[in-house]
Amino acid sequence: MLNHPDLSVRRQCELLSLNRSSLYYTKRPENALNLELMRLIDEIYTEMPFYGILRMTEELRQNRGYPLIGIKQVRRLMRLMGLEALYPKPRTSIPNKEHSVYPYLLKGVPVIRPNQVWAADITYIPMKKGFAYLVAILDWHSRYVLSWRVSTSLDTRFCEEALNEAIQKYGYPKMSNTDQGCQFTSKLWIEILLTGGVRISMDGRGRCFDNIFVERLWRTVKYENVYPRCYDTVSELKEGIKEYFEFYNNRRLHQSLGYKTPAKVYFKPENTAEGKDA
Repeated sequence: MLNHPDLSVRRQCELLSLNRSSLYYTKRPENALNLELMRLIDEIYTEMPFYGILRMTEELRQNRGYPLIGIKQVRRLMRLMGLEALYPKPRTSIPNKEHSVYPYLLKGVPVIRPNQVWAADITYIPMKKGFAYLVAILDWHSRYVLSWRVSTSLDTRFCEEALNEAIQKYGYPKMSNTDQGCQFTSKLWIEILLTGGVRISMDGRGRCFDNIFVERLWRTVKYENVYPRCYDTVSELKEGIKEYFEFYNNRRLHQSLGYKTPAKVYFKPENTAEGKDA
């Protein structure tokens, strides 16, 4: 990125919504204790997303074997993970006040066919020797995972790569729904959608259930793959997530889909004929 022939470093950072200092700063890795605590916090939060800092601290003290853990330490780790007290979902996407925000458009709208609505979100992924973030683009009707990316930082680039891949493979949806995080309000993300005539919908602040199907996806991914596998490295995580989403899309039966797989619903013959105009 730094050697781009036409764009200055300042302009590149503006387009990616990055602070220039982040290009030159090398983060110190968390110690083994903090990584274990972050893994436990993620498990607790996935099961009980209504837990804030105080209840999270007491859960770690009383039920997880850390009686001396302090509130300040839990607060710092939750902020590092993108979790915030009294907020009903992991805040891996933080708003940028300079970016445009769009209203929520899905209230009362029946989603009855593939490519009518796509949803996107980011989640924290714990590993043995660190952590990463996972973004996924999901077809709302079929629950089919259209594309995904793993990143070790919360920049906008890995989200835009996932969106571009989904569009290249499946065309544009009628509507896109996300939260109000800076990754999904960035200029490039919005421009990609507007170029294809996509209507943009964003969750109301503090309303985790506006994007409920992605929230359910994260819970499923973590309990069925991430926690049991406990990946060592980012490369192992990427390979494992790739294998899991192949299983999720093509083999895992969904009760809400009448015990069909997402692929069978998404690629149903009458759906593929409708294409983008569905």
